[in-house]
Amino acid sequence: MTRTVHSRRLTWGSALVVVMGLGAVTLGADDWEQWRGAERLGVWHEGGILESFPDDGLRVSWRTPLRAGYAGPAVSAGRVFVVDWLEDPESRTLDGTERAVALDEASGAVLWTHEWHTSYRMLMASYAVGPRATPTVDGDRVYVVGATGRLFCLDVETGDVIWEKDYVADYGTSVPTWGVASAPLVDGDRLLTVVGGEPDALVVAFDKRTGDEIWRAVDVVGEMGYGQPVIYEAGGARQLIVWHAAALVSLDPDTGQVYWSQGWEARSGLSVATPVRSGDYLLVTQFYNGSMMMRLNQDRPTASVLWQGSGRSEQPDQTEGLHSLITTPLIIGDHVYGVGSYGELRGLDARTGERLWMSDQMTTQARWGAAFLVQHDDRYFVNNDDGDLIIAQFTPEGYVELDRTRLIDADGSSGALVRGRPARFERAINWTHPAYANKHIVHRNNTEIIRASLDADDY
Repeated sequence: MTRTVHSRRLTWGSALVVVMGLGAVTLGADDWEQWRGAERLGVWHEGGILESFPDDGLRVSWRTPLRAGYAGPAVSAGRVFVVDWLEDPESRTLDGTERAVALDEASGAVLWTHEWHTSYRMLMASYAVGPRATPTVDGDRVYVVGATGRLFCLDVETGDVIWEKDYVADYGTSVPTWGVASAPLVDGDRLLTVVGGEPDALVVAFDKRTGDEIWRAVDVVGEMGYGQPVIYEAGGARQLIVWHAAALVSLDPDTGQVYWSQGWEARSGLSVATPVRSGDYLLVTQFYNGSMMMRLNQDRPTASVLWQGSGRSEQPDQTEGLHSLITTPLIIGDHVYGVGSYGELRGLDARTGERLWMSDQMTTQARWGAAFLVQHDDRYFVNNDDGDLIIAQFTPEGYVELDRTRLIDADGSSGALVRGRPARFERAINWTHPAYANKHIVHRNNTEIIRASLDADDY
């Protein structure tokens, strides 16, 4: 039975009891070197983090001007890496310049930039506002991907190009409607990438130091999708999980051999949210058809469908499950929590897909409503698309909001202009995943990148 549950905002007398019950966290400083941090799990391990926000907001260490883009920052060894875009002022065909930027983590000073000219003419014009993929840092190298499929391996100290690939020219990739969005994943000596190369190179493993191809796998059927590759160990094997527009696949990251594949079409190619795993559960969720829960075999690298959404509508009053687009959901115990098609936060039974509750309190109730959820012990830091930073908990009984503060201006658009007119679903948004590193949050919008302290000792 479905019921609607509104958030419970705790006083800081009662919230303190909750926070005091948190388990031990890893002390020391952590970097944030790729999409969703270490192992792409969306977990932040540092101790000494504040329990509530000051009334006058967070202390911002620095603000540095930036160009447009959706790509979040990565932080490694005292540097911040980000990518952006600037349209040529006289262009009528969305020609412009993408750029990789390295900043000093302590001061925000620009250390170097690397630029390349490209055209967004093949992208949907209402979303042609910059790169999508978070940089991936590996020691002395950083890997960046632009929205039109330009991949660069750059020296972290100088920005010099070590090697590069052009997905379109080198692999015959058809750039998807909303641009190339998958960030490379480093695995040992390999760089695992979703290239979308036709006909048989949806996924390609490169030698991370030379750029030489090691293996290619998976036929391209329709669009390449927008998801991020992840590696989970299950069934006695390390499995590279890739969700593309036609199927969820598991590969051997060493060889590209397919362990298993489960067909599931993502309408309009919208395979976006990162596949999440907890125990035997493996979940993917999409805008139109809802969610699919796989059960991973414990004894061998196979999987079976536990339950699956159906139907072609994404309208909240016509859906019972979770129809996420941008938000990667959570699996906590036997429960799933995520943001649905129009910004509604929902809790589901992970065993059946049954909806348990719904809340309208965390993020804006609008089409493509989104939030980015990062675990810090048994609470979560949430960035919603209004530019708020929230501390929250997600329980089988409902959403618990502990505190929130305004972090950054939402200066992007969920629809922009179509043929010179406001799009139907146009509104101000901030669709960028932040980095949590060294007791700070590093976040960007289309005009600036900031670093703000979450260190309890600073308050």
